[in-house]
Amino acid sequence: MSNRRKKTDRHDHETLLPPVDADEEKHEKSDLRGDWGNIAILFFLYLLQGIPIGLASAIPMLLQNRGASYKQQAEFSFAHWPFSLKLLWAPIVDSLFWKRFGRRKSWLIPTQYLIGIFMLILSLHVNRWLGAETTDTGGDDHATEQTSTLNIPLLTVIFFMLNFLAATQDIAVDGWALTMLKRCNVGHASTCNSVGQTAGYFLGYVAFMALESAEFCNSYLRAEPAPEGLVNLSGYLWFWGLVFLVTTTLVALGKRELSPSLDRGHEEHLELDIKQTYRLLVDIMKMKPILTLVAILLTAKAGFAACDAVTSLKLIDAGVPKDKLALLVVPLVPLQIVLPLAISKYTAGTRPMEVYLKAIPYRIGLTLAAAAIVWITPAIIRDHHVPYYYYMLLLTNYGLYQIALYSMFVAVMAFFARISDPAVGGTYMTLLNTLSNLGGNWPTTVVLWLVDYLTWKRCSNSTDNDCSDGALKDACSAGGGKCTITIDGYYIEIFVCLLYGLVWYRWGSGRIRQLQELPLKAWRVARRVPRTHSS
Repeated sequence: MSNRRKKTDRHDHETLLPPVDADEEKHEKSDLRGDWGNIAILFFLYLLQGIPIGLASAIPMLLQNRGASYKQQAEFSFAHWPFSLKLLWAPIVDSLFWKRFGRRKSWLIPTQYLIGIFMLILSLHVNRWLGAETTDTGGDDHATEQTSTLNIPLLTVIFFMLNFLAATQDIAVDGWALTMLKRCNVGHASTCNSVGQTAGYFLGYVAFMALESAEFCNSYLRAEPAPEGLVNLSGYLWFWGLVFLVTTTLVALGKRELSPSLDRGHEEHLELDIKQTYRLLVDIMKMKPILTLVAILLTAKAGFAACDAVTSLKLIDAGVPKDKLALLVVPLVPLQIVLPLAISKYTAGTRPMEVYLKAIPYRIGLTLAAAAIVWITPAIIRDHHVPYYYYMLLLTNYGLYQIALYSMFVAVMAFFARISDPAVGGTYMTLLNTLSNLGGNWPTTVVLWLVDYLTWKRCSNSTDNDCSDGALKDACSAGGGKCTITIDGYYIEIFVCLLYGLVWYRWGSGRIRQLQELPLKAWRVARRVPRTHSS
């Protein structure tokens, strides 16, 4: 039998593939000679990936300023789901390709072209779908201003597709990084991923929110004030759509995809077809420790959902400028870079989830602090003036919250890396990461959906009008009244999430420690793969 493994047909026999021990992996010293250009390409590809993610994160801020309900915000939150579902089509991206063009480029190039085209098309209509005023010049010389209504379903579909394409690009780039870099430099791919995607998110979200704000541009970027910012969403989408088309063409023509090479330290890996990969995922999901871990991952973040999803929108409702909220991220960028490195010292051992468990009570406490800040905000902001000490209060709470959040994130990633079966590490890790992401997305959608239902309102000049729908709100305004909140559903959700978080912590901490004490062999999956024949 040949030592070289190859794909076989359906008539080959099957045999159990023995698990590979983590200690058997080779750790080579990094040598970046000849790979600096590849690292730059990977960084830029991950940066492009962060652009649509950042833009999708900016939309809820714009919707809130345009009077969107929390139910509509919940509807749009589905646009963020593709990264939590990418495992469903990842085996297809890994298995189907045009060999002449390149295994990863077969998906990367069409995907990035589609992102660029989507952005160009979206730029022509997005202002109308966001309910912006449009000028209508009929058959005469008189122009009239018309205000379109928010088209949340269409915006959700479009940005869902953008994030779907970004998630597909992520699968392709992650795979390409393994062969683009020398084997000894593959560890730098994760750095390119985190730094590049963070930079792209910054450009798509923070930079856009600042440049779109008339107040920010007039204060810091203009000599003469103007009623609008330097850019709007339509122009920003058009610019990045062109960037995607141009840079994708350059990558398609100028960067050749190389096959794995023993000269560059790459090793031969068993190739699984689509059916085998999906069967492997099913085998992993049937394992008892994985079932317990799935229950933990899908429920752990629900206790923080009200704070994570609703707090920033409530601050905008209370009068905090959306661009200033976005800019709070800027001073924390160095913290976000240093934190994973600092925390990793405490998660490198055999019990990384101890850090995870220790961070949960602090995060619960900071959730209550965030709700308290929302409560006092209307008393602090007067005549649209936000004092600097208030921003310092926000920044302090947000910074401490990020420390707790990153502690949990780094700890759970270290735990995933420790328990993942090295023989199928990519599939194993993708499964666990997908479940972790999904555990954050479904509570976000639920709490946004429930805010309006849990909020009680009343018209100021009519005790019979509860302002429960658009018609009643219009009737209240027409009568000279104003809809005021008597019971805010946000605080009900904060209280419920607090109780849930405390109960979950009591339930989950013991189970997490039990999983952490399991030997590594308990996480190994017995998988059936085709036996190969010598050529």
